[in-house]
Amino acid sequence: MKRGPESKRTLELVNLLRKKAVENKSSIWKKVAERLSAPARRKTEVNLYTVDRHSKEGSTVVVPGKVLANGSLGHKVTIAAFSFSASAVEKVRKAGGSCLPLERMVESNPAGKGIILME
Repeated sequence: MKRGPESKRTLELVNLLRKKAVENKSSIWKKVAERLSAPARRKTEVNLYTVDRHSKEGSTVVVPGKVLANGSLGHKVTIAAFSFSASAVEKVRKAGGSCLPLERMVESNPAGKGIILME
């Protein structure tokens, strides 16, 4: 039996992402919705050193899961994720970047242009 997310927030976010993917013909939101609808044991967790290694100054990164604080961030980057650890938010802001919930990123960039997807 296949099980998906049961959280109300997750279900609403997955529906929003699928809707925006169809409306804007944006494959990135479809991929993020698929990752979020996976079982909990397969959720994505990304550390800041991975974000630092795979992004450049001023990049926009989307994480369909949780951002953790392992490592450091050496440049300004905007990160949108399902959730953040408190220390990860602190480190991102200290580096001059910003942390956004996925819902806000979908509304501000419905076409999904210029986004790096991290898993």
